Amino acid sequence: MTSKKILYTAKVHTTGARDGGTSRSDDGKLDIRHSLPGIKGNGTNPEQLFAAGWSACFDGALGLAARKFKVELPTDVAIDAEVDLCLEGDAYFLRARLNVSLPGVERDIALRLIDTAHQTCPYSKAVRGNIDVVLNLV
Repeated sequence: MTSKKILYTAKVHTTGARDGGTSRSDDGKLDIRHSLPGIKGNGTNPEQLFAAGWSACFDGALGLAARKFKVELPTDVAIDAEVDLCLEGDAYFLRARLNVSLPGVERDIALRLIDTAHQTCPYSKAVRGNIDVVLNLV
């Protein structure tokens, strides 16, 4: 067994479900109400939270890839994450798209950075082989 260094542990307490439940982190920085996807009103849903976390993490992984290849990233890098909640028969599943904007970076270099970030990002690793993912350079 290899020793692994834990860098951080997120702790969130959730009560209730998608429709009116709440989640609060142990440090109080996250304190949200849940709502069903596509429903007006206060709250967010797990798909939005996952999209936010993944896109932020992916942005960090792009920075690591850029340093690895000695490429300067533009200041206006943006990632638009789209996470679909799908239903087939009675089975729910997710699929996702990461639309990555790297203005001013040559296409072949941008694609290499995106691929390298996808290999590095912990969220990308977590979903690999589990959900359909499309990476788009926009």
